[in-house]
Amino acid sequence: MEKPSDKPRFVTVTVSDTRTEADDASGKALVEELADFVHVRHAILPDEPARLTELVRGVIASAEADAIVFTGGTGIAPRDRTYEALSALFDKELEGFGEAFRRLSWDEVGPRSILSRATAGTVENVVVFSLPGSEKAARLGARALIAPVLSHAVDLLHGRTKHHGKHGR
Repeated sequence: MEKPSDKPRFVTVTVSDTRTEADDASGKALVEELADFVHVRHAILPDEPARLTELVRGVIASAEADAIVFTGGTGIAPRDRTYEALSALFDKELEGFGEAFRRLSWDEVGPRSILSRATAGTVENVVVFSLPGSEKAARLGARALIAPVLSHAVDLLHGRTKHHGKHGR
């Protein structure tokens, strides 16, 4: 049986100018959907690229977590700048994450799913995921996409696993 300390550690971040701990349903949804992993802490930050960059750099510098999961700031409104802040940091972008999220969202919201700029990538040895700010989107992305790959992604980043056979098994 896997020891709790062997499980990936993650930080969650709600990007919002208006949400508080009391009404942050998306942040709570991420923690619930990723309950099989070790939640380190949660932050609520305004959609200010310098603040988001500072948080990512701080998590890396302190080796606080293996992953950071953001919710919010992924749309096309003038204030939505999370995508720009995070993608500028990525060493490797995981294009398939955004594609898969929009595909899954299509079944729930139809053509509006193309307005999402959900993204993921790696920054040094931390995997970073960014989901839309609605509770439903946060749950969907965390449950269907992040939870199934988080341990493997972290192991790959730390050189603890390799691909086997034609299908990575």
